[in-house]
Amino acid sequence: MKRRNFVPFAMAALLVGGAAVPTAALANEEPAAIEEQPQIDSVFIKIAGTIEDMEVRDNASYYSIKVGDEPAVLVVTEETPVFDNTGKEVELKKGDKVVAYTYADKPMLAIYPPQYSPDIVIVETEAVSMAAVGTFDENLLDETLSLKLNVGEKTELTSLSGKEVTVDDLKGQNLLVFYTIATMSIPAQTPPEKVVVLDQKDQEPVKEEETDSVIETIIASDSYEVEGTKMVPLRLLAEELGYKVESTGNGAILSKGALSYTITRGEKAYGYNKALRYFDVAPALLEPSKTYVPVEFIEQLMK
Repeated sequence: MKRRNFVPFAMAALLVGGAAVPTAALANEEPAAIEEQPQIDSVFIKIAGTIEDMEVRDNASYYSIKVGDEPAVLVVTEETPVFDNTGKEVELKKGDKVVAYTYADKPMLAIYPPQYSPDIVIVETEAVSMAAVGTFDENLLDETLSLKLNVGEKTELTSLSGKEVTVDDLKGQNLLVFYTIATMSIPAQTPPEKVVVLDQKDQEPVKEEETDSVIETIIASDSYEVEGTKMVPLRLLAEELGYKVESTGNGAILSKGALSYTITRGEKAYGYNKALRYFDVAPALLEPSKTYVPVEFIEQLMK
């Protein structure tokens, strides 16, 4: 039987440089690696930096960070999972060194500085522990071929949705992995302390008749007329229709399954997946923190 030598991460880094450390998705790298440009692989965009400022608006927190010498903004809501590199849930604060991950196929606004709506945020601490995010295959090897999971009885298995999971449920999934030791092999192998499946919470099924009735009530009680077009509240109606609505500061990104819309106040053009479409009247902030869109757009979402 072959013997595998396990060493603490700090010692492994001294002995073999980065050989035992997954390079594509670590949340506790050497300090010099923190200030780097966003990295893109086939699934995730990775943004690493230090929080310099924070502002709350539109039901979201806007964290200004520096990515290398360039500014960027993380738009974090109450639903955004935030952990430290040991796997503990924490709150973000000024001065935190963070690594954020967002799905690479998520639509983004073409603005400067760039804004990201992360699907997971890791806060780096001084604890000797690491966090890796990636897609793991049937053998629990990540897609960069740099980290293999040896899940044991002491490994805590969980999911963002709260569903109970087993080792088999990890295969072929996007995972958040917390670990402290790894072999000096290629790929590195680790017995993780905690593994989180990055799934979505199931929503309660709603009868179509009930949804239609709620939509009609909202439109009847909350609308404005602009240039002959009825304008209705975007977030209230889109969320009622099952869309996830993420604020961008001057608009919103709507997503549901394979559908995504990127909407900007004051602009008639809006993104629909990879294409452009146009409103007859541009979305507008007609009440504090409420974006209104033409009612025809909501009718489109209901199809």
